[in-house]
Amino acid sequence: MDNATAPIVVANNINKSFKEGPLSVEVLRDVDFQVDQGELVSIVGASGSGKTTLLHILGGLAAPTSGSVLIDQQDVNRLSQKARGDLRNHYLGFVYQFHHLLAEFSAQENVAMPLLIRRTDSGEAMEQAAQILQRVGLGQRLRHKPAELSGGERQRAALARALVARPRCVMADEPTGNLDSTTAASIHELLVDLNEEFGTSLIVVTHDMKLAEHMGRIVTIEDGRIVGQ
Repeated sequence: MDNATAPIVVANNINKSFKEGPLSVEVLRDVDFQVDQGELVSIVGASGSGKTTLLHILGGLAAPTSGSVLIDQQDVNRLSQKARGDLRNHYLGFVYQFHHLLAEFSAQENVAMPLLIRRTDSGEAMEQAAQILQRVGLGQRLRHKPAELSGGERQRAALARALVARPRCVMADEPTGNLDSTTAASIHELLVDLNEEFGTSLIVVTHDMKLAEHMGRIVTIEDGRIVGQ
């Protein structure tokens, strides 16, 4: 299978357990999962069902106890730490419930960070950051620091940062969980629009069924197992 048609992310028989004193707590059990290019997928389930743990494993931010994760056909957990970081930087973008913007930097500087980490020329990185901020409706906020932005604007900046390097897949963990319903609806719409515009796959962990229903596929996790999709 060539890179043009291969799934972006494939998880094979993922299990994850944590030690709590003498006990071993199973968080994920026998999870098989894949996301194709340009696909919109939501992962839903009760708190503690394993959604965020799965997202972190899919993104190479945590290792499974057993099983494998392929990103662009590369087994993430067989790579060195540096190679794994490079793979994430080139193929993935991340958005969290809390924006994680750096307080001392402007919106434009925050959004340019993934490009600067790649050693993109700083002038070019800042220009690309300005363009994507314009696209998400923050063209007049380039020099504002996070404290000077509203909650919705901070999350739009976080989305811009995730997309600036044109990743193959964006992984979002409760991206609207900290927003009022009107602002959340605008972020839902923006996520879908950007997916269509850039062809970026999108995996969203959410409690928000309105957001989940915007996605092309809903995957339900219960007690660490996928029970429906």
